[in-house]
Amino acid sequence: MTLSVRNGLFGLLVLTSPLAACAQQDGVAASSSVATALPSIAQSSAPQIVTGLPDFTQLVEQVGPGVVNIEATSSGRPVASGQQQTPEMDQMPEFFRRFFGPEFQMPPGQGSQGPQGSQGPQGPRPRGRSMGSGFIISPDGYVLTNHHVVDGADEVKVKMPDRREFIAKVVGSDQQYDVALLKIEAKDLPSIRLGTSRNLKPGQWVVAIGSPFGLDHSVTAGIVSATGRANQFADQRYVPFIQTDVAINQGNSGGPLLNTSGEVIGINSQIFSASGGYMGISFAIPIDLAMNAADQIKKTGKVSRGQLGVLVGEVTPDIAKGFKLPDSRGALVNDIVPESAAANAGLEPGDVIRSVDGAAINASSDLPPLIGAMAPGTKVKLGILREGKARDVTVTLTTLEEDAVAASGPVPSSGGSAAPAAPANSALLGISVAELDATSRRQLTLEANQGLRIATVEGEAAREAGLAPGLIILQVGRTEVGSVSTFNQALRGVKSGDVVMLLLRDPRSGATRFSAVTAAED
Repeated sequence: MTLSVRNGLFGLLVLTSPLAACAQQDGVAASSSVATALPSIAQSSAPQIVTGLPDFTQLVEQVGPGVVNIEATSSGRPVASGQQQTPEMDQMPEFFRRFFGPEFQMPPGQGSQGPQGSQGPQGPRPRGRSMGSGFIISPDGYVLTNHHVVDGADEVKVKMPDRREFIAKVVGSDQQYDVALLKIEAKDLPSIRLGTSRNLKPGQWVVAIGSPFGLDHSVTAGIVSATGRANQFADQRYVPFIQTDVAINQGNSGGPLLNTSGEVIGINSQIFSASGGYMGISFAIPIDLAMNAADQIKKTGKVSRGQLGVLVGEVTPDIAKGFKLPDSRGALVNDIVPESAAANAGLEPGDVIRSVDGAAINASSDLPPLIGAMAPGTKVKLGILREGKARDVTVTLTTLEEDAVAASGPVPSSGGSAAPAAPANSALLGISVAELDATSRRQLTLEANQGLRIATVEGEAAREAGLAPGLIILQVGRTEVGSVSTFNQALRGVKSGDVVMLLLRDPRSGATRFSAVTAAED
């Protein structure tokens, strides 16, 4: 091999070796031997699963006229949005000025940026002017958008793609679903076809049209990443979000998420972001849920949801072992709201809800959207596991009140008060417990002979399970405890390595939950 330089460029001259020359002279034989050596599976071609890439131009041309820009203004001087600014966000306006020219101005207002890295309705929006998106759902001027886009606005302006502008009336909105219904006075408007989100599957192509950073009618596309997603960063437990990788930014909120037929299947609502900008995870409200809310708003001015009256948690593998469950599917009932539908139907802490009218409950986050979407007064059949046995319970849902609190709502602290008796030690669980006096039980809204206070925590397994001094033990498994003797009796038969379920209440917050503790050596 020799290296030559010509006109300042390097050229590579390869001298053929005798072995290579021999292979070239006997090319047919060499090819035949190689083909014979290859595995048979490599010689057959599998059918093509994905062919080509979609062209969204016709979709955008047909749907685009029904997508609008929304400008919401409120009186008063702007206040801080609470959004953490990063160097990338600080440099964004300069980037846009370089791209669009020195006269470009960033739209004021943060309208759709919430805290905890989540774009949505949870953060305080600065007073002043905010931008968002929306879409026309009927030719007579009804428009859907997000609640957080217009929340607190004194005036809402809808800008059409043909440059017409209308002052919109907010017919009503709902914070939990993050849906707002607007009305503009116009006729024969270009409306968008509504689809359904029930048949969505991960991997399907979807398109978003909106006004990120005020840039009207920006089109982005991607795929559905997941459906029925609970967003842990937003207090919207009644929304089974559609997760996508479609690029969504500030100003996209309220715009349509479309399938390849040009039908709306969701409303773009939130993003997960550490910087305030798009990071590949976007959330949309299913259109079926949004239209249910819009129809209720149009008829009654508000949205009503069904309420079961339970506080639920995840079924972890340790909890499944402690309750002797076949697997970790379902929603574990941690507490019951007094006089609620669940209380009237006889549900108990420790029950595991596995289905609602035959629909499987695989995780605790599956339950609130199903129940919330049902009308108050609806009778539902719950499939539950109690002490390892399956049974059905019929429940008549009540109306969810916005200010409804669980039975385990915040209660006064007991101040650590306990009976004079010394704490009883339970080396089996690595804790010591002390009995409560009557005053402490009244402060904690407990019944007589109910509850024990954890005095000390010494075992590693207990600490890992979240046990701490001051927490109140209400039950061991499904057995209520209120004295050292009943506590020791409930632990009778427990041996090293067994998982013991403790129902705990935090006296500071009032939250009640089950905790799984692995028993140590005696």
